[in-house]
Amino acid sequence: MGLRERLAGRRVLVTGLTGFMGEALLERLLSDFPDTSVVALVRPRGSHSGAARLTRMMRKPAFRGLREQYGAAGLVELVSRRVEVIEGDLASVPDLPGDIDVVVHCAGEVSFDPPIDDAFRINVGGLQELVRALRAGGACPHLVHVSTAYVAGLRSGHIAEGPLAHEVDWRVEQAFAGRAREQIEDASRAPENSERFHGAARKRFAAAGARTVSSEAERLRREWVARRLVAAGGERAQVLGWTDAYTFTKALGERWLEEHHGDLPLTVVRPSIIESALSRPFPGWIEGFKMAEPLILAYGRGELPDFPASPDAVVDIIPVDLVVNATLAAAATVPPVDQPAYYTVCSGFRNPLRFWELYEHVREYFLADPLPAPGRGAIGVPQWPFAGAAAAEARLRRSELVVGVAGRVLSQVPASQRVRGWAGQLERAQSRVAFLRRYSDVYRAYTKAELVYVDDATRVLHESMDAADQVDFGFDPRCFDWEHYLRRVHCPAVTAVLRRPRAAAVPRRLSGHLPAGSGTLAVFDLDGAVAAASVIESYLWMRLADEGVFGRVRELAGLAAALPGYARAERRDRGHLMRAVYARYAGVDPGELERLVAEVAGDVLLGRVRPAGIRRVREHRAAGHRTVLLTGALEVLTAPLAPLFDDVVAARLEVGADGLYTGRLASSPLVGDARAAFVEHHARTVGADLSVSWAYADSQSDLPLLRSVGHPVAVNPDVALHQVARGASWPIEEWAVAGGSRLVVGSRRERRVLAAAGRARVGASGAGGVR
Repeated sequence: MGLRERLAGRRVLVTGLTGFMGEALLERLLSDFPDTSVVALVRPRGSHSGAARLTRMMRKPAFRGLREQYGAAGLVELVSRRVEVIEGDLASVPDLPGDIDVVVHCAGEVSFDPPIDDAFRINVGGLQELVRALRAGGACPHLVHVSTAYVAGLRSGHIAEGPLAHEVDWRVEQAFAGRAREQIEDASRAPENSERFHGAARKRFAAAGARTVSSEAERLRREWVARRLVAAGGERAQVLGWTDAYTFTKALGERWLEEHHGDLPLTVVRPSIIESALSRPFPGWIEGFKMAEPLILAYGRGELPDFPASPDAVVDIIPVDLVVNATLAAAATVPPVDQPAYYTVCSGFRNPLRFWELYEHVREYFLADPLPAPGRGAIGVPQWPFAGAAAAEARLRRSELVVGVAGRVLSQVPASQRVRGWAGQLERAQSRVAFLRRYSDVYRAYTKAELVYVDDATRVLHESMDAADQVDFGFDPRCFDWEHYLRRVHCPAVTAVLRRPRAAAVPRRLSGHLPAGSGTLAVFDLDGAVAAASVIESYLWMRLADEGVFGRVRELAGLAAALPGYARAERRDRGHLMRAVYARYAGVDPGELERLVAEVAGDVLLGRVRPAGIRRVREHRAAGHRTVLLTGALEVLTAPLAPLFDDVVAARLEVGADGLYTGRLASSPLVGDARAAFVEHHARTVGADLSVSWAYADSQSDLPLLRSVGHPVAVNPDVALHQVARGASWPIEEWAVAGGSRLVVGSRRERRVLAAAGRARVGASGAGGVR
C-alpha cells in the first residue's frame, strides 16, 4: 500500500504549522494527500486570528503551485474545507478533538541561544501541555515528535538511532529553569548592579537629564537579565554535555515523552541541519535564515575571514523536503506502543560533506558569481586559512578592541558632517563584529562536536516504501550531489535577496509636504539646529563687539582658561554650562546688550542661520502649525528671528537693584528633561497634540524633547544623538550655513528691519519668557 493510501482518511494534527518545516509539511499534505484532513494548532497574533493567519499563509511562495492550480480564491476554499484550525499555543493548548489519528509535533523553540526559562517552557512544557490536551479530548493518536539530531550532545564518533544515554533528571532541570528568571531578576536589582547600570547610563546620557538616564539604566538592566538567562541556559547545557539550551531542552523533552507517552505510539524524528528544498515546493525554497545562511552571506560580503572549524569535520545538512518526506513516512508507520521508533534524517553517514568541501563549493560559487558592491563593482571573498579556534578568537578580540577604542574616541570629537560619516562607518563595523561574536559563540560548541549520525533505521524506512513512493516521497541522502545542491540550488536561493536591483540607500529625509492642522506644534532648537551658534559663541559676539585689542585678548584668554571646565559641565549637565557662561554677564547693562544685538550680534546671528532650517519653519507656518523656538540662548539674542515663530522660549538674566545683570538666570534653564516637560505643558495649554507634532534638535541633551513628539528630527546631530536617531529610524538632516542665508532672511537692511520687529515683539512678551 502506498503512502497516500496509508494516510487516507486520517486526521493529522500539526503543530508549528507557520514555521519552516510546518509550512513545507502543509504544502505537501494539501498537494499530494487529498484524502487526508489536517487539524492545525495556530496561535493568534495581534489582531489576526489563527484562521486568518493560515489564510494569509496561502499567499507565501511555498503555496505558489497550489495557487496556480486552484487560483487564489480556490486555494482559500480548499484550505477551509481540508484544514480545521484550533486556536492556541504550547503554553495553553485547548482540549483537542478525540478523533485525531496522527500528531506531527513540529513546534518548538529553535533558536540556539534562547533564555533558559523560555527553552524549557516551550520544548519541555509544550510537550507536556500537548499530551495533556490530547488525553483530555480522549484521543489516542500516533505521536510523531520532530526533534533534532543534535540531542546527541557533545560527543564524538558515530551516533546510532535510539534512546539517548544520559542520567539527567528533567524534573530537577525544569524546576531550576523555572526559578532562574526570578533569581536573575532579583540579582539585577542588587545595589551593586543597579549602580553599575545607572553609572553606565549616566556616562552616556547625563546631559539629557535624570529621566533619560533612569530609562536607559532600566533598559540596561533588562538587557542584562536577558543575557544572563541566555547564558544560564548555555552554561547549564554545556556542563551537562550539550551544545546549547536548544539541544539540551530538546533532549529532555524526548526523555519526558519516553516516560509519559503511555498508550500513545511514539516516533521521534531527528533531522540534522535543515536547509533549503531540493525540489519541493520548488528548488531552493527557504523561509528565513537557518543555520548556514548567515555565514554564507557574511562570507559572500567579504566579512568572514575565517571560521573556527576543523576542515575535515562533517557538516550534516539535509534539504527540508527530504525531512518532510521522512516525517510523512514515519507518520504512516505506527510502531508498537512499548517500542518507540527513532529516525535520524541526515546526510553525514551516507553522503558526507566535509567542512572544507562546503567552503570550496561556496567559495567557487562566489568567485563565479560575486555579490555586487554598489558603486564599487563586485565583492571579493577571502581565502580561509582554517587557522583554528584559538586564532579566530584572537582575531575577533582584536577587532572588538579596535571598534571599542574607536567608539570612545569618536564620542569625544566635536560634531560635524565628517564625524557623523565616521560614526556611521563605525556603527557598521560594530555591527559586523557583533555578528561575528554572536555566531562564533553559538557555533563554537558545534564545531567541537565531531559527530557522524548513523541513519540505519531511516534507510530501512525508506526501503520499505514501494518504488513509486521512493520516487515521489524519497529521503535517501544519496539522491543528490553537493556541488549541484550548493552551487545551483542553495547559494542562489539565499543570495537572491542581495542581488535584486535596489535604489541606492539614502538616509531618511523630510518631505516638503506637511499635513495642515492647527493642533500641531513645531519646536525648533536654535543652537546648532536653526543656527550654527552656541551660548559661548553668542557671548563672544556681544562681549567683544565694543572691546579694543587688549580687551579682546584679555577676554579670550579668560575664556580659553575656562573652556575645559565648560566642556566638563556640558557633558555632565548643560544647565551647568549655561549658568557658568551667563555668570560672565554680571555687571552688563541690559540696554547696552540690546544695542549690541541691534548693531552687531543680531546681524552676526542672521549670518549664521541655516537656510534649510528657516525654510522648514516657514513650511510649518504655511501648514498652520504653531512654531516654537526653544533655546538656551538669551532672549535678547533671539530678537532677529522672533517674527518667524509663534512662541519664543529663551533664557533670561536676572536684573539687580542697580539695573545691571547679576549674572544669574531668572529661572531654571530648560535643558534635558525640563524641555520635554515644558513642551508637554505648552501643548496642553495651546490645545496641541504631541503625537502629530514635530521637534528639531542637534544634541543628545535634547533626547527627552525629541522623544516627546510624534515626529522627531535630528539636525546636524552629535555622535550620541546620531546613534540614537539611526537606531530609531528618525530623519537625520544636514542643514548647512551658506551664503544662501541672505536669500532666505533678506538683505542686510531687511534683516535690520526684521531684527527691530523682533525686539519689539520680545519686549512685549513680559517676564515669562513665552509669548
